[in-house]
Amino acid sequence: MAPDRPSPLLAPLLVAAVVATVAFATVLRSAFVRCQGPRHAPRALSLAPLALALMLSLSLLPGAAHASLENDRFDGNIFSLYAGNGSLVPPRSTLAQALGSHRTAVLVFYLDDSSVSKRFAPVVSELQRQWGNSIDLIPLVTDPLQGRPEQGPTDPAHYWKGEIPQVVVVDGDGRVRFDAAGSMELAAIDAAISEATGLPLPAGERAGATISINELNREVLNQP
Repeated sequence: MAPDRPSPLLAPLLVAAVVATVAFATVLRSAFVRCQGPRHAPRALSLAPLALALMLSLSLLPGAAHASLENDRFDGNIFSLYAGNGSLVPPRSTLAQALGSHRTAVLVFYLDDSSVSKRFAPVVSELQRQWGNSIDLIPLVTDPLQGRPEQGPTDPAHYWKGEIPQVVVVDGDGRVRFDAAGSMELAAIDAAISEATGLPLPAGERAGATISINELNREVLNQP
């Protein structure tokens, strides 16, 4: 379950609160001007709506300013926040489409409100950088997969083992070439993709380079 996912009502409530604050401050200034005259209205009072709205927004809005790798709180799109790559989601194709086109699919099961998934995000981005359009990279949140029966080899739930992050490489013929969860070697994923696609390993691939989900972005992406 997602313990700290913010309510979908938060955004409209925030907008309503900001609008109400601005309206109240504007009415307050107008009343002051009517009673004291425009020359006596303090200049600072004209900035009250903006200041109050800004303070309220900063106090209520959960965003990247509060994002952290160290907790299971929902901060937003983990690939944008922790890998600098918002293009990974939504995925460009489905597993059924990949198999129908006999393309290699790389399934990545994760949760946005999981610290281990947050730490794994740069690895997924690196896979996209290395293999590009030669594979169908399909990151999937596991919430929709929980508690429902799987519907065969074209259904991602068929491969998910209830763990995150989990990576599954399925070749164009539907054979599983790699299936691992938790800490895993990027080199092992690359080797499986190379075998599935028939393409050579990425240039500069360092065999046996262990990529742990507990490593930071720079330790994942700055390998020689």
